[in-house]
Amino acid sequence: MIGAIKIESQSPIIPPERIDQLIILVRGQKVILDRDLASLYGVTTGNLNKAVSRNRERFPADFMLQLTSGELRSLIFHFGTSTWGGTRKPPRAFTEQGVAMLSSVLRGDRAVQVNIEIMRAFVRLRRMLQANADLASRLLALEKKYDAQFKAVFDAIRQLMAPPSGKKERIGFSVKEE
Repeated sequence: MIGAIKIESQSPIIPPERIDQLIILVRGQKVILDRDLASLYGVTTGNLNKAVSRNRERFPADFMLQLTSGELRSLIFHFGTSTWGGTRKPPRAFTEQGVAMLSSVLRGDRAVQVNIEIMRAFVRLRRMLQANADLASRLLALEKKYDAQFKAVFDAIRQLMAPPSGKKERIGFSVKEE
């Protein structure tokens, strides 16, 4: 295969929790940075990016994005001290589809296993987001339901608390003078 990297299968499969922690949100998309993918695949970031560059047509803009200097500074600030060291260019970030496309560029048993685990991580993340969306919609439905029921109670309490309307009548005797 032209432009592919052979990856040896010597390391155990990556724990799912480790992959889950590597998925970040950039420009509203869930992505994994090139340095993190290289670490998972057991290759250098430079070699991973060379393989991607040799197969650039496989990585359109919705599969891979180049972080801006501002986004890189924001990530460094967010994560504390820089773990990027002396990078010359901002890192690439791969979407779920971009990670799937890496399987056509990177070869070997480890690459296959890592790709499977990464795809599972993205699926887990989608399920969690869907569960949260379902929970939010249920909560909204409960609020609407109970707001209607409690509205009558609150209206009754407000009526009891409100001063009587209209003219006040005096209590007691009154003497009319002529």
